[in-house]
Amino acid sequence: MEVILMEKVVNLGQLGDIVKVKEGYARNFLIPQGKAKRATEHNRKEFEARRAELEKHQSDALAQAQARAEKLAGLMLQVTQKAGVDGRLFGSVTNHDIVEALKAQGFEASKSEVRLPSGPLKTVGDHPVTLALHGDVTVDITVSVLGEH
Repeated sequence: MEVILMEKVVNLGQLGDIVKVKEGYARNFLIPQGKAKRATEHNRKEFEARRAELEKHQSDALAQAQARAEKLAGLMLQVTQKAGVDGRLFGSVTNHDIVEALKAQGFEASKSEVRLPSGPLKTVGDHPVTLALHGDVTVDITVSVLGEH
């Protein structure tokens, strides 16, 4: 199925690209989230009429994400969890816990923006965590997990 991208989609294309994707991906993800429209003649004309407006909206979102990234860059976040004597946690620190700690310090983030490549944090210590604020903007922070007995 051919679709017109209404915004930049990572690993797929830029705003305005006409790409061929599997039907399920288009029907179940891209179209319901407003990231794409079917590439019909009517939608192509409508997109060209709104292109400047969509490009401005996308550049505003990018600028906003870059401003958030500047505030978050190099941030050291502390999370306290119950831990055993060997430094392993009773449970784990998930992206939900990281978002709550960020909110406590006055930063906004969503669970889907937190990237934990090796899964939840299960040991005491400093762990690098990446926040994907936009398709083009990522920022690295350090989460320091402290154990309490």
